[in-house]
Amino acid sequence: MSLSSARQRRATAASPLTDDGYAKDAKDRRRHPGCGDGDGEDGGIKWFLPFLALGLLRHMSASSNLIHDCDEVFNYWEPLHFLLYRSGFQTWEYSSDFALRSYLYLFIHALVAGPASLIFGEHKIRVFYSVRIFLGLISTITETVLVVALSRRYGKRLACYVLAMLCLSSGCFFASTSFLPSSFSMYAVTLSSALFLLEKYAAAVSVAAAGVILGWPFSILVFLPVTVYSLIRGPFGRVFLSGFLTSVSLLVLSFLADYHCYGRLTFSVFNLLKYNVLGGGESHLYGTEGPSFYFRNGFNNFNFAFILALLFLGVAPFARKKYAPDLLIVVSPVYIWLAFMSLQAHKEERFLYPIYTLICVAAAAVIDSFPDFFHDKYSSDQSIFEKIAKGLRPLILGFILCASHSRTFSMLNGYGAPLQIYQHLEYHEDSGPGSILCVGSEWHRYPSSFFIPSYISEVRWIDDGFRGLLPFPFNETLGGTTAAPAYFNNKNKASEEQYLKDIGACTLLVELDLRRPYPSRGNDLTTWEALAALPFLDRELSPALYRSFFVPYRWQQNNVFGLYKLLRRLRTDQH
Repeated sequence: MSLSSARQRRATAASPLTDDGYAKDAKDRRRHPGCGDGDGEDGGIKWFLPFLALGLLRHMSASSNLIHDCDEVFNYWEPLHFLLYRSGFQTWEYSSDFALRSYLYLFIHALVAGPASLIFGEHKIRVFYSVRIFLGLISTITETVLVVALSRRYGKRLACYVLAMLCLSSGCFFASTSFLPSSFSMYAVTLSSALFLLEKYAAAVSVAAAGVILGWPFSILVFLPVTVYSLIRGPFGRVFLSGFLTSVSLLVLSFLADYHCYGRLTFSVFNLLKYNVLGGGESHLYGTEGPSFYFRNGFNNFNFAFILALLFLGVAPFARKKYAPDLLIVVSPVYIWLAFMSLQAHKEERFLYPIYTLICVAAAAVIDSFPDFFHDKYSSDQSIFEKIAKGLRPLILGFILCASHSRTFSMLNGYGAPLQIYQHLEYHEDSGPGSILCVGSEWHRYPSSFFIPSYISEVRWIDDGFRGLLPFPFNETLGGTTAAPAYFNNKNKASEEQYLKDIGACTLLVELDLRRPYPSRGNDLTTWEALAALPFLDRELSPALYRSFFVPYRWQQNNVFGLYKLLRRLRTDQH
C-alpha cells in the first residue's frame, strides 16, 4: 500500500506537461482567460479584439503609407487609372507585344475603384484612398484569422505577441496597403497558414492557388510547405480537387481578362514566368544587390524581431512539444524564401512581402519560448532563471515594438513629402486649363495620375540624365491596352521620344532640391515661383542610424534635409 502511494506521489510530481509548457501555467490560464495566456479553442481570442486592433492600424496605414516602389505606380495604379478614366501611363510590360502583367489582378481592385470613381467624381484622390482602405481591409481579415488560429492552437499569449507585431511592425504596416502582387501573396500566405492551423486543408490549398495565380507566381515556393502537408493530412482527393478547380478557374479567368485587354491570345502568367525563368529574363538590367540585401532590409523593417525569427529553428528543439511540426511547417517558408531570393541578382524590398506575417509568427514564438531554455521537466518548481526569462518576454516585445514605431515614424516623416506635394496641385487651378506638369529626376516618386487634377492636360518627363526606358501615356489611337508601341523594348533602353524637348512648355514643375553644388531649376527665381515646399530626408548625407530610426531629440538635428518643391512658371507679365 505504501509502495502504491509512493508511486502515485511520484506520478503526480512528474505529471505530463501541457502543450504550452507547464501544468501550473495551464491552471493559471484556466483561471484567468485574459490576453496574456490561454490554451485551446475555449480559451482562444475572440474575433473582435484582433479585428478592431488590426483594422485601426491598417486604416492608419491606408491613409499615411508611402509609395515605396515606382513599380506600384506604373504597373498597377496607372493601368487602373486608365481603366477608369482612359488616361494614365503604360510600361513596356503592358505592351501587347510582351503582356507580362495580368489584368485580372487589376479587375479585382476595379471592383472597388469603379464604384468609388462614380461616387467621388473628379475627386480622384479619394478613389486612390478607397482602394487603399480595401487593401487594408483584406489585410485585416486575413491577419485576424491567423491570430485566432494561433490562439486556438498555441494559446492566447503567443497570439497576442503576434497581434502586437502585426499591428506595429514597420514591415507589415507598409506592406499591408501596398497595391502590389507581392502584398496580395502576403494576404494569401497569411490566410492559407491560418486555415492550415485550423485544419481546413482544402481551403488552405485553394487560397494558396489564388495567391500564386492572382498574386505573384514566384511565391509558389512560399506556399509549398503548407500545400504539401495539407495534401498529406487532409482527404487527398478532396484537397487536391479543391486546389485544382480553384487553379483552373482562375487561370481561365486570367486568360480571358488578358485576351480582352491585350486583344490577342496571350497568357500573362506564362509570359512572366517565361521572361524571368525560361531564358531571356534580364531583370538585372534594373539593378543588382549583394547577398546581404534582404538581411539588411529585414532588420530595418522588423529590427530584432527579424533576428529572432531566424533563430526559430534553433529554438524549435527546446519547444518541440509546443510547435513541432505544425508551426514549423507554417514558418519554414521564411528560410526557403530568404535563401531563394538571396541567390537572385535583382533584389527589391517588396520581394520579401509574402513572408512578412510569418516573420512576426516566428519571432513571437521565440519570445514565447524563452522560459523553455531553463525549464527542468523533472521538477515542478520554477528556477530563478525561468522566472527571469518569463519577465523578459514583455520587455523584449516592448523594445521591438518601440523600435518598429521609431522606424515607421522616421519613414513617414522623412519621405512623405511627394504625396503631400502632389496633393497641393488641386489648390492651384488658377494655373489655367491645359497646364503641363513636368517631372525630371523625381519621376520614380510620381504618385500616380490619381493625384493629377483635370486642369492639367499632360504630365511630361524632362531629361535629367536618366538613360533607362520610362513609361509613356497609354495611346488610345494605337488601341489603348491592345497597343504595341514601337518605342517600347525589354532591354531598358531609353526612347528618344520619352522626354519633353521644350522645357519652356512646362507650366508646373516638381523637383527635389538637395542643396548640392550643382544648381536646381527652382533656384531660378526669374523663371519659377514656389507654390509649396516640404522637407525631404537626404539619404546620402544622413547617418544610417538616424535616417533609419527615429531617435528623440536627435532625428531632426542629426539628419540632413532637402526640399521637395512644387514650382510654377512665372507668367510673362510677372517678369
